[in-house]
Amino acid sequence: MACFFRRRIAEKLGQTLQQSEDAFMSALSAVPVSKKQQTADFRLYVNTLRLNGILPLDGDIQQQTEALARKLKQDSVVEDISAGRGLINFTCNRKLLVQKMLEPFVEDGDKFGLNSELLKNLKKGTTLVEFSSPNIAKKFHAGHLRSTIIGNFIANLKQSLGNNVIRMNYLGDWGMQFGLLGAGFDRFGSQEKLKENPLQHLFDVYVQVNKEAENNEEVQLAARNFFRQLEHNDSHAVSIWRQFREITVKEYQQIYKRLGIHFDVYSGESFHQDQVQEAVQQLQRQGLLQTTEKGTGVVDLSPAGDMSRLCTLLRSDGTSLYITRDIAAAIDRKEKYQFDEMIYVTDKSQEHHFSHMFQILKAMGHSWAERCRHVSFGLVMGMKTRTGEVVFLEDVLDEARARMLHNMSQAKTTKEMENPGDTAETVGISALIVQDFKGPLHSDYKFDWDRMLQAQGDTGVFLQYTHARLCSLIRRNGGIEESPVDSSLLLEQTSVTILQHLLRYDEVLYQSAQDLQPKHLVNFLMKLCHLVASAHRELPVKGSPQNVAQARLRLFSGSCSVLANGMKILGITAVDRM
Repeated sequence: MACFFRRRIAEKLGQTLQQSEDAFMSALSAVPVSKKQQTADFRLYVNTLRLNGILPLDGDIQQQTEALARKLKQDSVVEDISAGRGLINFTCNRKLLVQKMLEPFVEDGDKFGLNSELLKNLKKGTTLVEFSSPNIAKKFHAGHLRSTIIGNFIANLKQSLGNNVIRMNYLGDWGMQFGLLGAGFDRFGSQEKLKENPLQHLFDVYVQVNKEAENNEEVQLAARNFFRQLEHNDSHAVSIWRQFREITVKEYQQIYKRLGIHFDVYSGESFHQDQVQEAVQQLQRQGLLQTTEKGTGVVDLSPAGDMSRLCTLLRSDGTSLYITRDIAAAIDRKEKYQFDEMIYVTDKSQEHHFSHMFQILKAMGHSWAERCRHVSFGLVMGMKTRTGEVVFLEDVLDEARARMLHNMSQAKTTKEMENPGDTAETVGISALIVQDFKGPLHSDYKFDWDRMLQAQGDTGVFLQYTHARLCSLIRRNGGIEESPVDSSLLLEQTSVTILQHLLRYDEVLYQSAQDLQPKHLVNFLMKLCHLVASAHRELPVKGSPQNVAQARLRLFSGSCSVLANGMKILGITAVDRM
């Protein structure tokens, strides 16, 4: 596997430069493969050694590169060493490469790449990920899809790397919107309609009361009064609020089930009313909370302390704001879960909110705020169904399923499936996720139904098709026997290129762990799919001698395992028939 070769090359470098081999482990990287030409397996950028103080900074970099390459000797593991422009290439013994890369698939294919020494250097501990976090009493808006699937990817990634992960859904279940909804339900609500179609009815009430409140001060006053009653634990207000919350969570769980997502904790702003008062008192004691002429409670975040950058934490009537409740929630979570890091997944419009929140927590003396992180993302544009503008995620999932089922109905194999509708749902969701994850999270992107559901190209459909095709190949050939594979039978360039690509898997996971971007893994899996498609044509199993067929099946089985593992981290359920 990759760590075996990386370690041997690091040892060679360590002995030559009289340094610890660990100094070279992260400096070595697998070379991205090319179908058109043969490549080396690993490379070392000499500038990395200069920056790390191993080689002098003032020397000519090319001369240093060539001199170091001459000093390094080939052996039974590394059969070729050559200098490029500012880098040194290492090519491993081909037969040994095949042998070592296929070994883990026999022992434990599900752990392939995860036991890498590169990944062992990552800090482990408890990671709390807050994601999805829709507002209660509203249908699940399509805009919450990104937070939901990105947060799930981060939680899956951290868990696969050995962290203890707490998945938290922090519901928007407090604030002035509930004042409006509560006042609106008293005016326009119906318990019968609430039973028939709960979230649709609450949505209709909210739209109606918002419209009324625009020009009606009486409605605005009623909303403020309802929220004040809620904050003061009035039994009528709390009863209505609790009913709305229970209805909403139940409805949301159906959507999460379709997406294959679960949460360990359903929390919410309402959980932290007592802690809000404690946080406010602490801020007052520390002299951080000041009162403006308008009576609002603010914290001065200006570097010069000249009140030029204020963050409001309390309204003039003393009620809390979203940021106040977030500060209280963060303090409570640290006490309750003792997390080592906390990750918030929301759209980029909230970047200032989290920046202010982390600054305030640090000013309060909570040094752990340094280990809090906001992962932001851009907007999805042009998300429409055939019926028009999309508001609700349920509509998007239904449309993805219907379109995918239509596309699948054109294929012969669909007729052989027991549940084509379930497969269409799974593949449709895969297509949604891959389209979302292909680019940098921070970028906005244009939603495109046709491109998303194409069977060719870098799509979720192609990813699923490749996995299903490999499963079919393994089924048709009676599975893989446990007998050892003769590695000399997989020395064709097509086989070697796949194994070279698999050398990069631990690096891709390492990079993903650094910046929490799913694009690295998506691109890696797509490249693997294209390489497998070529191998499928060039390395037939059927009709080959038994030992050759056995070796090729092991290669295809290993590729299938990596695809399934990678998809699982992305939050995609792999299908074995399509």
